[in-house]
Amino acid sequence: MSPKRYAMAVDMKKCVGCNACVIACKNENKVPLNHFRDWVEQELNGEYPHLSMEIRSQRCNHCSEPPCVDVCPTGASWITKDGIVLVDNKKCIGCKACIAACPYDARYVHPKGYVDKCTFCAHRVKASLKPACVEICPTSSLIFGDINDPDSEISKVLGSRKYKVNHVETGCKPNLYFLE
Repeated sequence: MSPKRYAMAVDMKKCVGCNACVIACKNENKVPLNHFRDWVEQELNGEYPHLSMEIRSQRCNHCSEPPCVDVCPTGASWITKDGIVLVDNKKCIGCKACIAACPYDARYVHPKGYVDKCTFCAHRVKASLKPACVEICPTSSLIFGDINDPDSEISKVLGSRKYKVNHVETGCKPNLYFLE
């Protein structure tokens, strides 16, 4: 059996941009005011009167080949055995090399001086719970799980729906999928 590899999918047909995920994350992880581990983007496409809007809940993409980990001079940025990219705030010196390396603009400097980001709520996942954003989503547009488990909800949805990832050209192999 393959080792676990956690990923998330955002169903853009269901997401209404309510920001419940953002609020749940801030509360669960005690994210300081004016800082965010996740956010909601809206993109308008087409020309009037044929317009469409994509609404995407964004966060760290927990890449399989994360450049943020490679550039960290202290080893503060690292990948768990199940693919979650984390920052050890005790090792982080706040140099911002990881921020510059991230093509997703998913990191910020915490007021205490270390870099912070989405953790897929690793503390909750370890306790067999869903990330706070997934649990709170009123439209069930966030799907989280082990993509190496063919019976997981995320594997099934990625196998049955069209999806895209951001910045595929970077070679980062992101694990945040946007269902079309």
